[in-house]
Parts: sequence; C-alpha cells; structure tokens
Amino acid sequence: MAIYSKEKLSGSTNGKQIKITATAAGSGVTIHTAQSGTSYWDEVWIYATNNDTSPVTLTLLYGGTTDPDDYISITIPSESGLTLVVGGLILQNSLVVKGFADVANMISVSGFVNRVSA
Repeated sequence: MAIYSKEKLSGSTNGKQIKITATAAGSGVTIHTAQSGTSYWDEVWIYATNNDTSPVTLTLLYGGTTDPDDYISITIPSESGLTLVVGGLILQNSLVVKGFADVANMISVSGFVNRVSA
C-alpha cells in the first residue's frame, strides 16, 4: 500500500518562498533535493513569482546540469505571481532541482512535494 505525505520544498525555510539569486547554472539556487534512495518518489510542484516590471526567464536544472536534457526554461510575466513551472514531475534518489534567472533577485519560487512510497 502506497503512503503519501505532503512536504515543503527542501530549499525552503518553514515553507517560505525561495529567492532566485543566481544568474548562471553553475551557481544555481537549490530548490529541492529528492528523498534519498529508491523507496520514495517526490512529485514536485513549483510556482514562480516575478516582482520585476519586465518579464524574466527562469531556468530550472531538474535532476542534473546537462543542457538541454535537464533544463526547464520559462519566461515569467512581469509583476506576476504563482505561475506554474513544474506540475507534478517526479524525482528520487537525492536528485536536485536548482534554479537561476536572467535577472537576479526578482524571481521567487514556492511549492511542495507529494512524497509517495514506491
């Protein structure tokens, strides 16, 4: 029987938004690290908020750093909130989701994971 639990993104403090300060892949901000091992799957949900007066491109490194295999890029409209970026993709075995943007300190991400036993 599968067991489900709703968890905060591991990069979040107390469930708060995570500010994307990085502007390059090599310095990407850690958003979430999946549960270690292969007994659990993390179903990841990420939303982005853009506080800039111009659109900003957010790029997520989803489980790796190879472009384009692990890149998810989306332009977040200006002064917008809670734009869905990742809608339920799964991850496991300590793989990491990191983010960077073309403008520092304007994008914040929030979300959660549904942790499911395998």
